[in-house]
Amino acid sequence: MPPRGPRGFLTEEEKQNKPKVTKELVFRIFSYLKPYTIQFIFVFITIILSAAIGLLPSMITGKIVDEALTGKDLKLLIELIILSFVSLTASHLIGVLENYINSWISARIVRDMRNEMYRHLQYMPHSFFTTEKQGDITTRMNTDISGVSTVITSTLTSSISNIATLVTSLVALFSMSWKLALVGIAVIPLLIIPSRSAGGNMWKIASDTQAKQDEMNQIINETLSPSGSLLMKLFTREEEEYQIFAKANEDMTELSLKRQRSGQWFSILMGMFTQIAPLLIYFAGGWMMISQLDPGLTVGDITVTVALVNRLYRPVSSLLNMGVEFTRSLALFTRIFDYLDREQTITDPKNPKAPNLRGEGITFRHVTFTYPGAEEPVLKDLSFEIEGNKMYAIVGPSGSGKSTIVNLIPRLYDVDKGSVAIGKTDVRLMKLSYLRDAVGMVTQEAYLYGGTIRENLLRAKEDATEEELIYACKVANIYDFIQAQPLGFDSVVGTGGLKLSGGEKQRLSLARVVLKDPQILILDEATSALDSISEAAIQQALDALMQGRTSIAIAHRLSTILAADKILVVDGGRIVEQGGHEELLEKGGLYRQLYETQFRKVIDMES
Repeated sequence: MPPRGPRGFLTEEEKQNKPKVTKELVFRIFSYLKPYTIQFIFVFITIILSAAIGLLPSMITGKIVDEALTGKDLKLLIELIILSFVSLTASHLIGVLENYINSWISARIVRDMRNEMYRHLQYMPHSFFTTEKQGDITTRMNTDISGVSTVITSTLTSSISNIATLVTSLVALFSMSWKLALVGIAVIPLLIIPSRSAGGNMWKIASDTQAKQDEMNQIINETLSPSGSLLMKLFTREEEEYQIFAKANEDMTELSLKRQRSGQWFSILMGMFTQIAPLLIYFAGGWMMISQLDPGLTVGDITVTVALVNRLYRPVSSLLNMGVEFTRSLALFTRIFDYLDREQTITDPKNPKAPNLRGEGITFRHVTFTYPGAEEPVLKDLSFEIEGNKMYAIVGPSGSGKSTIVNLIPRLYDVDKGSVAIGKTDVRLMKLSYLRDAVGMVTQEAYLYGGTIRENLLRAKEDATEEELIYACKVANIYDFIQAQPLGFDSVVGTGGLKLSGGEKQRLSLARVVLKDPQILILDEATSALDSISEAAIQQALDALMQGRTSIAIAHRLSTILAADKILVVDGGRIVEQGGHEELLEKGGLYRQLYETQFRKVIDMES
């Protein structure tokens, strides 16, 4: 989220990124308020009531001066004081009610927007999450949408409240004495203009101070980190780096003192103007009374005028800043709508098919695929077939397109050209949930949610019985480990499975796939990060899992490759060789090179 300037001032970044105000954007924002129209009407009624009742204490003060005190009427004085207290209490109670309803509305609008955003992001293509920064997604889901609450409570209702206060105060002023009312209005700039001018100056100093603080932090992080400190010592840069730091520190000290001086002068200036403004009203009112320019004017009227002018200061100041707050509010919604308007490119077809996929083969026909934002395609006119109920291994150099191939099967991405079919049905013609239910995938990095073992397993099958959980874990060679834990299936795995080893996480990942019971199994280097002991346990689980399924394994372990019915060799986004292990070795091509440089090395290490 871009940095915000203080109230009434936009940062340079905010000025450069000011959203374009359109009728469509405004209507779209108000569409989120529409379900709560009745509640908003009630808020507006309470705002008007609060503004009207809020006038009474000031008006009663005039009565107290003109009638109770001048007439030395104690009974009237007590009655007016009680009335003033009651009106103040009523105004505050109405304000509390208004704030509650306002908070209720804003909380539910935030809830609605957050649900809408989460639902939308759930169905975004996988490419969205690989290209967008995770921090940006979190910021828009949390900070930006939470900011909508402030927009509703501060920008929208506060603006209406300020207008109501302004209008009622002006009506009251002019109803007493239009001449004195004009004097009172003329005094308001004396309170606001210095505040804005001094505020702008203080904002400039504060910005410069923050920039210098950032510079100092950068110096500290670079030179006092382990790597930076080592570099400084090796090149004997201690004295030079100290001078750089000392100069930045001196500049920041001067800015801090300048800010303090500016703040003191601002306080003195505002103190003077807040005293001068009432004095000018007293002078003007007194002069009009003494010179008989306004014979009906009383001391109470002058006192009320001072109170009402002070009451005008806050709404006028806020309304002058409304343009800035409106710009920020639009920018906030624009950032949210930017995500909501991102196209969900991988969606269900209009008339989805649901063929039986068990035992079916997989066919790639002239497939070309390019990652979003990339210039060159990863896969180029790729064609091959995988027989049903067989296990195929895919090997190739790093970056050759192996993972891309398997990611196209469950439609994590869609092809640019060509087609991917299971049996005789193009994967794009199936309902996404049906297709992905049929495909089980175990990746190199096994991811677990922060919770218990049971909760992680049940994500594969919510209604799984205890017997099914035990069976899946036995197949995955993880049941003995679970049994050894004090809480068994209810043991907490930690965020991302932090409390488990790589092998334990991988076997739990396999148990999830067993519970899912997929018709097609994809193993994307599922054992590459494991030691030989962990791999042996998992390989046993994999052998059991692949029985009676069409399986694809991206592999770098020779044991996995030798177990395959056929090996596909990928290079540069194309299948360059295919066949059995011995057959490919005899050809003396890329597979033999991989065998000599990668697989043989693993064999020697294990030996």
